[in-house]
Amino acid sequence: MNFGAATARPSELPPFPGYFYETPASIACVYRLVEVTIPGCNPNATTTNPTGGSRAIAIVDAFDDPTAEADLATFTSQFDLPPTDFTVVYAQGTEPAQDPSGGWEVEESLDIEWSHAMAPEAKIYLVEAADNSFTNLFNAVTVAANLVKAAGGGEVSMSWGAGEFKGETTFDSVFSTHGVVYLASSGDSPGTLYPAVSPNVVAAGGTTLSRDINTGKLILENTWQDAGGGTSLLEPIPPFQKSVKYVVGNMRGTPDLSFDANPNTGVWVYDTNTVIGIGWYVVGGTSVSAPSLAGVFNAAGSFAVSSQAENWKLYSEKAKWFNNINYGDCGLNIGTFATGGYDLCTGLGSPRTLRGK
Repeated sequence: MNFGAATARPSELPPFPGYFYETPASIACVYRLVEVTIPGCNPNATTTNPTGGSRAIAIVDAFDDPTAEADLATFTSQFDLPPTDFTVVYAQGTEPAQDPSGGWEVEESLDIEWSHAMAPEAKIYLVEAADNSFTNLFNAVTVAANLVKAAGGGEVSMSWGAGEFKGETTFDSVFSTHGVVYLASSGDSPGTLYPAVSPNVVAAGGTTLSRDINTGKLILENTWQDAGGGTSLLEPIPPFQKSVKYVVGNMRGTPDLSFDANPNTGVWVYDTNTVIGIGWYVVGGTSVSAPSLAGVFNAAGSFAVSSQAENWKLYSEKAKWFNNINYGDCGLNIGTFATGGYDLCTGLGSPRTLRGK
């Protein structure tokens, strides 16, 4: 039988060949979450997926994504990941409306797909708040944390935030359920966001994975100029940041840890919500960072009892198990620069292996 020019491709590869956007396998290669078999981690050639994960990760988002489960199944099949143990929970008890813009639906697909990609054996909850008000989102965080606690521990991921506001510190207790590590995106523009600045949250920042335009090989990881970060206006320096007081001064600094987030070096996401309904997207922003790092922490298997305990571990291991980002800049007026240690562009850097997480 003649199949002409048809050729087989490993199913872990991207949905469209020739582009250098990131797949679960290429990200696992870059961050040494798996054994590196393809130098440079070209997304069109790298096929070793992440493994591991257990207990639970809960994703908190607003509005309803009616195609979330089906889209997650398509993503999982495309990249040959294990089937997902997945449940949607309505935080206020009834199914929320859809976001008229379609933006939250894409966010939900991103969050569940990339938390599963990094910890494919973990239980994934999608907890949908009735809308994007802090009142309803914080209520959803509490629901999510209780689900994770009941599963024996794990992570709550929050790919959202807002500018700091008077009285924000009174909400820090929302992120304090025993056995739960909370992660929040640091933002996609210079400056700080809440809840990322809370001392009870791991602030997830963003980087850029620069690749050779011809070969797709990784050149280096550097800053993403639009990543959020800086020193809090209201939250004092937490004890776990005393070792970087020379950078943050007397206030809480963000981010803590970073992950590929530049939309120009983004990740593949599948979403067919009824508002937009495109299918495959390339998505960036620190919205990628929070759920992906939640998956990395989960797959590491340490299961810290709190975000503060997780951050103590991160900051005590800063010289060992992270990629220090020492090239690039960020911040207001692009006046902050990456250094060999902690900085306000990328925090401690990005993951290098599952150790120290």
